[in-house]
Amino acid sequence: MDDEERARAADKRQHQEEEVAGAHRPDALILHEIIRREGEEELRRTALALSLSGFAAGLTMGFSLIVPGVLKAHLPESPWAELVSSFGYSIGFLIVVLGRQQLFTENTVTPILPLLNERSLGNLARVGRLWAIVLATNIVATFVIASVLAHTDAFKPEVREAFSELSRHVVESSFVTTLIKAVFAGWLIALMVWILPATGSASPFVILLMTWLVSMCGLAHIVAGSVDAFYLVLTGEAGFGDYAWRFFLPTLLGNVFGGVTLVSVLNYGQVAPEVEEKENQDRMQASAERGA
Repeated sequence: MDDEERARAADKRQHQEEEVAGAHRPDALILHEIIRREGEEELRRTALALSLSGFAAGLTMGFSLIVPGVLKAHLPESPWAELVSSFGYSIGFLIVVLGRQQLFTENTVTPILPLLNERSLGNLARVGRLWAIVLATNIVATFVIASVLAHTDAFKPEVREAFSELSRHVVESSFVTTLIKAVFAGWLIALMVWILPATGSASPFVILLMTWLVSMCGLAHIVAGSVDAFYLVLTGEAGFGDYAWRFFLPTLLGNVFGGVTLVSVLNYGQVAPEVEEKENQDRMQASAERGA
């Protein structure tokens, strides 16, 4: 084999390796690094940018009540109808996630990875700042959209009645039951965030599926559920105490635990040795370059 044939064979092997690498699903370390970098970007955003994005996300989550309510009002009374109307719950999440708006439950993953990578008081303060701004603006916006739904005639009476029927479940359970439901919801949403970088063009399908499961299983989500709970408060079916103690507090605790502990910490744990090794290699390379 002459030099030209060997060069062609080497080029062919390289092309095949590139095709295999492109077709192979990313491993856990790559997923970790993608999400960590996204987290770093979020932590660097200004308070105004976070506030506007968080407020937009809270308003958008109103569609997770609007669409199921409209579907429920027009579907017949049948066991399958609930499965179809539950699918409408996913629309708000689909818009928020694809639109890159700030949703609190997503932030139980993305900013936590930079914190786990570099555990310092400064990083902890940055995460606390991000959480406080996003959660506050999400909740304020859900109150605004719930007020519009409750106090205007934008939707027909039968649709508003469907809103009430769909919303009652958020304040019907005990503190402990809501807490457990919220753990599962936080777990699912955080898993969705973790796997999205690996899904490519299938991202919309993954978002629809994971959030549909949250609705179909009657789980508790702090932002989507706040639209429901505020609707009940504003229509007189529940009080602010019900919102605070039967929904908000147990749901917040559960979502944070499900997202941070069951996804961020566990998934970070499986790649932590590789992350440390990579950082050591980077430091050694940087030292060598400085020495040269």
